[in-house]
Amino acid sequence: MAKKKIQVGLIGATGYGGVGLIELLINHPSINICALMAKQETGKPISAVYPHLKGFCDLPVFDPADPKCPHDFDIVFYATPDGVGQKEATKWLNKGVKVIDYSGDFRFNDKESYASYAARIGKPKEHANPDILHSTTYGLPELHREIIANSKLVGNPGCFAVSCILGLVPALKFGLIESEGIIFDAKTGVSGAGKTPSPLFHFPARYEAMNAYKVTGHQHVYEIERELSLIADKELKVTFTPHVIPVSRGIITTIYATITANANMENLREAYETMYGKEPFIRIFSHGEVLSSTDVRGSNFCNISLTIDSRTGKLIVISVIDNLVKGQAGNALQNMNIMMHIEETAGLMYPGNFP
Repeated sequence: MAKKKIQVGLIGATGYGGVGLIELLINHPSINICALMAKQETGKPISAVYPHLKGFCDLPVFDPADPKCPHDFDIVFYATPDGVGQKEATKWLNKGVKVIDYSGDFRFNDKESYASYAARIGKPKEHANPDILHSTTYGLPELHREIIANSKLVGNPGCFAVSCILGLVPALKFGLIESEGIIFDAKTGVSGAGKTPSPLFHFPARYEAMNAYKVTGHQHVYEIERELSLIADKELKVTFTPHVIPVSRGIITTIYATITANANMENLREAYETMYGKEPFIRIFSHGEVLSSTDVRGSNFCNISLTIDSRTGKLIVISVIDNLVKGQAGNALQNMNIMMHIEETAGLMYPGNFP
C-alpha cells in the first residue's frame, strides 16, 4: 500500500520565494501540492505566471479567501511579507496543520525582541498574535534540528542570517575567536529585494551598480546576534553591513574575527569539521580555494572557507549561499522534512546549476 503523501498549501505562490518552493516540491517524492494561493495573479495557472513550470505544475492560483480553494493540508508555507503569517497562522495551528513562515513574524520568541525587529523594517511593533511567539522555533536546522522536529510553527531565517551564522558558529563555539569586534561584510544579488518592481532595482539603476544599504540598520542583525549570543553564552554585538550587487542571486559573506592565542588553522579546521562534518548541506573548503556564488547557485548548500591572516591575527571566513534556496525556499523545505519526520535531504540533494 502506497504511503499517503504530505498535503502542502503554499501562500504567496507567485513571488520569488513561492516559485522557488514550487520548483523544489515538484520533484519531492513525498509531497502533493494541494493548493497555491496568492493575492496577485489569481485565477490563472501558475505556469501562466512562470512558463518554465508548464507541464510540471499547472495548478491554478487561488485567492486565499476563495471558498473553492482546497484547505485540507498537513503543512502550510507562508512565502509572504512580514505581517501576513502572524495574523493567520493560528487558524491552521488550531486545525493541527503545521506552519512555516518565510518572514520575520516568527523568528523571535518574545514580543520585545519582535518589536525591535519590526521597528527596523517600519512595521507595527505590536505582534498580531503574541501569545504564540513562545511556541515558535527558529528554523536553522544545523543549530536547532531536534527542536524543529517537534515544532508545529517555524520561522524560517533571514537569508543574510543563514550565511553569517553558519559561517562563524564553530569558531565561536570552540573558543577560537574573541567575541568582540566581529564583522560581517555581506553581498547579495538583486533577487533578495523580491519580485515587486521599484526604481532602485530597475535595470538601468542596477546594471554595474553596487551599494551598501541599511548600514548599521539591517533587521537580520537581530537574529544573527541572538543566535551567536546563545552559542557564546553571553550577549554579543556585531558589525553587519549588507551590500547589493548586480547579479540575480547569491550571497557571499566575508567574516572577520580576532583569533585567540591558541587558534591555528589545524584546530579551526577541526572545529568546523567536528560541527559540520555530518551536515548534508555544508561544505568546508581549504585555504586558497576560491569560492564563488555560482558554486551554490540553485542549490541548498552553504560553502565555507577558512583563512588566518597571521599579520593581523584575524580569522577570515568566506560563506556562500544561494539566497533563494538555502537562504529561503530550500531551507524552508529542509525544515519541513524535519518537521514531518522524513529524510532531511529529500527534494534537495542536487548540486545546483553551472555556469
